Amino acid sequence: MKNRITIEVVVNVNLQKVWDFWTKPEHIVNWNFASDDWHCPKATNDLRVGGKFSATMASKDGTMSFDFEGVYNEVVELNKIAYAMADGRQVLVAFEKQGNTTVVTEVFDPEDQNPLEMQKNGWQSILNNFKEYVEAN
Repeated sequence: MKNRITIEVVVNVNLQKVWDFWTKPEHIVNWNFASDDWHCPKATNDLRVGGKFSATMASKDGTMSFDFEGVYNEVVELNKIAYAMADGRQVLVAFEKQGNTTVVTEVFDPEDQNPLEMQKNGWQSILNNFKEYVEAN
């Protein structure tokens, strides 16, 4: 078994808002990308065990695009989401209320194509975008 990668962010808003912005497609399209030269033009989310989600990540210059998708294994409202990515790797996202803030922790199986540090940094960048978007809206 490979080492799993863990990333985390503290979002300075309440748990309900964090949950809503994480799970609703109208918000997902505004934060689900790692850098300013990428965007998320489309997202769908069927938030239930066995439900599927998909988010299109694309370079703004139109040269690259891919769908990040998976199927939910577990959904505990305002607490955690677990899913399997299309390639079978597992992800757990935990939401923890801490006073007036919410800690979001993601633990995921790495893939074999890119260095672990690159994967960690990419996922952390997306999580940082999420924090910025939620706190600004």
